[in-house]
Amino acid sequence: MPRRAGAPSGETLVRNPLPPLVTERLRELRERPVEPVEKGFGPRAPGGPSAASVAAARPLLHGAGFTYPLLILRETALAGNLEAMAAYCARAGVALAPHGKTAMSPELAARQLAHGAWGITVATIGQLRTYRAFGFPRLLLANELVDEAGITWLAAELAADPGFEAYCYVDSPEGVAILDQVLTRRPAGRRLPVLVEIGHARGRTGCRTDDQALAVARAAAATGTLRLAGVAGYEGSIGAGSQAQTLEEVRSFCRRMRALADRLRAAHGEFIVTAGGSAFFDVVTGELTAGGTTPTTLTTPTAGVNGITAILRSGAYLAHDHGYYGTVSPVSRGSADAPVFRPALELWAQVLSRPEAGLALLGAGRRDVGFDKGLPVPLRALRRGGSGADLTESQLTELNDQHAYLRLNPGTELAPGDLVCLGISHPCTTFDKWRVIPVVDDDDRVTDMVHAFF
Repeated sequence: MPRRAGAPSGETLVRNPLPPLVTERLRELRERPVEPVEKGFGPRAPGGPSAASVAAARPLLHGAGFTYPLLILRETALAGNLEAMAAYCARAGVALAPHGKTAMSPELAARQLAHGAWGITVATIGQLRTYRAFGFPRLLLANELVDEAGITWLAAELAADPGFEAYCYVDSPEGVAILDQVLTRRPAGRRLPVLVEIGHARGRTGCRTDDQALAVARAAAATGTLRLAGVAGYEGSIGAGSQAQTLEEVRSFCRRMRALADRLRAAHGEFIVTAGGSAFFDVVTGELTAGGTTPTTLTTPTAGVNGITAILRSGAYLAHDHGYYGTVSPVSRGSADAPVFRPALELWAQVLSRPEAGLALLGAGRRDVGFDKGLPVPLRALRRGGSGADLTESQLTELNDQHAYLRLNPGTELAPGDLVCLGISHPCTTFDKWRVIPVVDDDDRVTDMVHAFF
């Protein structure tokens, strides 16, 4: 099988060639030296290692001069997750616009494009500008856009490049009016496609009733600057006590989106319906495809039933985790045909102190790892002499800014300077604490590095 030039060795199959501008910008990024101010890279002089030089040298993770704590990505898990999600979407007849806010990494987003992604989702105009700076040709802003400066910039970008596609949400006539007024003053040269966002009680943005959604759709269609392109929503904020109740509310919410899309599509041509975080994307797929689509290839999603393209926006699947998503993802619920994901993120931290029997203080904390969905999970240890240590009865019980409290069996042999590998409980709030992340193979050799632009 062909391999993309510069791709880590674990990723062999290329399905989509990357756009030339993305390839060029990523090549420049791979050659950029890592600054000594980056966490984990220690007191290196300017002109230090780049992703390209590290990939060529393939140093051992714990012999390459990194400092701790250190966040890494496991290549085998990363590549497997990319393959599993691409294959699932192909079988299910849905497109994928993975949420780029999870990692804010152009390298990782490019790998998703190479695996057939329809585009990349973002949450803010700033995130959209970041991905656009790396040449990404299709970006879905899964949020309302009422920032006049942001709209003005987007209009200029659309006018400058006819090949660039951007979408955003609307959920009120007032939001429609802001877009229309700015785009009238600053023409983009074409209509901006917008999606009517559907919300739910106690949720975030989005129309609470279908009547509100239809009014917003009419307002958008009446402008000369906007094109009504679909219906969108987010089911991940739905919670109803028991898992069964939550799943039924998610189904109902998605049926509402699909019904509204069917109602609006006849008058507006090509149409999108999109939802899907990383917890309930199996339910979303079943409901948004309305019980039947033509299976897709990995690179060419069909328009599905009635000319409507269903698009998932799952993002956390790429790194998965040892905590939250490990317990709520479709495969954990026994969902038929659900893709199996593996945790790809690990945080390595040194033991700083053993001040009490049964307690080790690690040099990592809330500045280094997510804790909003649960504390990190101790996976294994590496002692200074190269041996391991039994962590089967250990538990992380507390995080300070720079310290982690690891409770141990009092007889556990773990000393200052030893290393502990922690699994992540939520990737979305771990990536944002790092700007350069080594990628490591199964032999603990560093094969690449990715950048995160938060």
